[in-house]
Amino acid sequence: MKKILIALAIIIANFSIEAQVKTPQSSPKAKLMQTVGLTDVEINYSRPSARGRAVFGNLVPFGKVWRTGANENTTISFSDDIMIDGKTLKKGKYSLFTIPKIESWEVIFYKTTDNWGNPEEWKEDNVALRTTVKPETLNRRTETFTIGISGLDDNFAFLEISWENSYAALKFEVPTQKTAIANIEKALAGPTAGDYFSAAQFLHQSNGDSTKALMYVNKALDMSKDKPFWYNRLKSLIQAKLGDKKGAIETAKASLAAAEIAKNQDYVKMNKDSIEEWSKK
Repeated sequence: MKKILIALAIIIANFSIEAQVKTPQSSPKAKLMQTVGLTDVEINYSRPSARGRAVFGNLVPFGKVWRTGANENTTISFSDDIMIDGKTLKKGKYSLFTIPKIESWEVIFYKTTDNWGNPEEWKEDNVALRTTVKPETLNRRTETFTIGISGLDDNFAFLEISWENSYAALKFEVPTQKTAIANIEKALAGPTAGDYFSAAQFLHQSNGDSTKALMYVNKALDMSKDKPFWYNRLKSLIQAKLGDKKGAIETAKASLAAAEIAKNQDYVKMNKDSIEEWSKK
């Protein structure tokens, strides 16, 4: 009887696996990633097709909030603050909603992105930015709803929306000059304490040049006013690897004291364990 039940369970399990049939979505998902200047833009949306239906004014009513796609929210994210019509849109991820009209389209960047379609309750406080664009009539038909980024320049681009015979483009500006100058100034200022720490950590963890790793971590400590306990922890490990157990113990004690003040019990334990180990003859 037991063997029969096991066999039956296997048959049911196999049937369940085979029953998970995949079929094409009527509105397939799409992802667009584009760098504009030095700003990364990512769009995730679903793409419905007209399939002989009249779209704007019918399938998508005029004057009502539209999810700008199908299924879950169409989302757009920016890695930097951008400018639209003289207004700042903070970096981050937004739902993209529109209100199509015959003479104009409202384009809305909405703060919540976990809605299925339109928000159950529309909240103006969640509107990060709202602007208006003038739609154009295409001389060709766009069968499948399309969002794109075009007209690329170092300082701006256009967010394009097209479906059926309608096309709307929204210009957005990116802070390329500001970002580039900040990068240049950072590079000319030389490495930071964090850069030296990362370099030392890499050499230590990859069994690289420990002498050079010690030099880097010492530079990181010299440049840091608060002498982070994780900096001294790394230094103690490098010293121990180089055979300087006495120096490693002293450095570990400094890391331990700072970790106790910060109440970081993980580092407290690691330092205590290392001091005990290195103290053995």
